[in-house]
Amino acid sequence: MSTDPAMPPPGGASNPVAEATDEVGVAPRHIEAFALRFRRDTPRPTPFGIQYGPQTVFLRVTDEHGAVGWGEAWGTFPSGLGIEHRAALIRTVMAPLLEGQRFASPAHAFAHLTRATRLLANHTGEAGPIGQVLAGIDIALWDLVARRAGKPLWRLLGGVRDSVPAYASGLDPQQIEAALPAILAAGYPALKLRIWGGEQPHADTLRRVIERAGPGVQVQADANQSWSLDEAVVQVRSFAGVGLQWIEEPLPADSTDAEWQHLRAASPVALAAGENLRGRAAFDQAIENGLTVVQPDMCKWGGVSGCLPLARDIIASGRRYFPHYLGGGIGFLCSAHLLAAAGGDGQLERDFHANPLRDRLVPPPPVVDGMITLPAAPGWGTAPDEAAMRDYLVT
Repeated sequence: MSTDPAMPPPGGASNPVAEATDEVGVAPRHIEAFALRFRRDTPRPTPFGIQYGPQTVFLRVTDEHGAVGWGEAWGTFPSGLGIEHRAALIRTVMAPLLEGQRFASPAHAFAHLTRATRLLANHTGEAGPIGQVLAGIDIALWDLVARRAGKPLWRLLGGVRDSVPAYASGLDPQQIEAALPAILAAGYPALKLRIWGGEQPHADTLRRVIERAGPGVQVQADANQSWSLDEAVVQVRSFAGVGLQWIEEPLPADSTDAEWQHLRAASPVALAAGENLRGRAAFDQAIENGLTVVQPDMCKWGGVSGCLPLARDIIASGRRYFPHYLGGGIGFLCSAHLLAAAGGDGQLERDFHANPLRDRLVPPPPVVDGMITLPAAPGWGTAPDEAAMRDYLVT
């Protein structure tokens, strides 16, 4: 997958992401990283390993005038060490490249940092972690300029709506029955079911969930990259007539173009993916391979500067933009702002598990009639609860 190491500032002159104006110019003076972890009593198995609880990295960037912006970088794995590693990258690699510099916009800063870390990414084989901290820095810079301008982020980015639809996510089959009353009461238009593992059939499980959810809730499913091509073909063919809206990551993200195209030709349901792709070339190829629902994660790659023009191009191509999200409260709200700015008919992913790094540190707006109304405050919202952050800070 391409990391677009020499990517210029995204978009054209009419794109708010690329405009070089006083409103979006940035001169970062100081950057701080906060590694945050909440350890659950009951670990969750995943195809990638055991997840002991949510963990993430919050970033704070201060400019030469004292204006502040907050961002978030993905750090879910490896459990424990991932966030310390991302925080160290920010403090030891990114800060010297960023502090004391002037940029025409956050997009120019993003392009500069991407170019400056290209060789390091090649040398260490860590394009993923480097892309994640670049995304977090970009989010913080856009938050900073939006706060300085006194505008909500979605409005600064040219959006025309202050609310977005949300879907309930992260649910295992055994959790559905307990979760359905809350899903129905909040008016969620859809839910996403985790069905990873290719050895057992999943069609009957999906039928039961779709029947329980009723006609008012669409059902989507996530295989978490856990199927081989042969397993994926068998599984998706069994979904014909079940009523599934789409299947996410039925193949590993690094599967060949031929494998994705073969599955697309065999599948009676739409294919979704994107959270584990990096760079425009990778997304463009994935769309060509048959993705209908495209799911970039702005905390894993691209931030605002990379993901907003991508999202608009996804929508313009006739595909659906569904931002992926799994982390803390900053990433959740910023994903909502990005969806509001991009438009389209996509939905915001709302992980249904309790997560104090989201719910306590950056309390999200409630889901009412299936919609989340964005804060009217400048930037992505208020600011994290710094006193509460100390309860989860890894030092």
